[in-house]
Amino acid sequence: MTTAREIMTEGAECIGAEESVLDAAREMTQMGVGALPICGTDDKLKGMLTDRDIVVKCLGVGKDPATVKAGELAQGEAVTIGADDDAAEILRTMSNHKVRRLPVIDGHRLVGMVAQADVARALPNP
Repeated sequence: MTTAREIMTEGAECIGAEESVLDAAREMTQMGVGALPICGTDDKLKGMLTDRDIVVKCLGVGKDPATVKAGELAQGEAVTIGADDDAAEILRTMSNHKVRRLPVIDGHRLVGMVAQADVARALPNP
């Protein structure tokens, strides 16, 4: 079966936990993505930041995105998938955690991102 490593988008860019939400929004715009992994100074994944998080948890409550740190919006432990996990496990993890994108981890290193659309393209046609 197809693995995360085979269908992921490689070279996922992290936003630093200490960088501003405004910087994250600019990076999302430049990259044309709706989510970024948040990494700490130790290069470990701290969470995910979505465009929705920026709107609801920052702008929607009147906070200044230039002063709010990306790490402040990370909640709990990040949901990830292993690089060698198969498509069924990816879908199960997405479903269980109600997420559409997952950081792909190889050991402790972020190696890419996999989205629902990536999995859908990899599934055999009925």
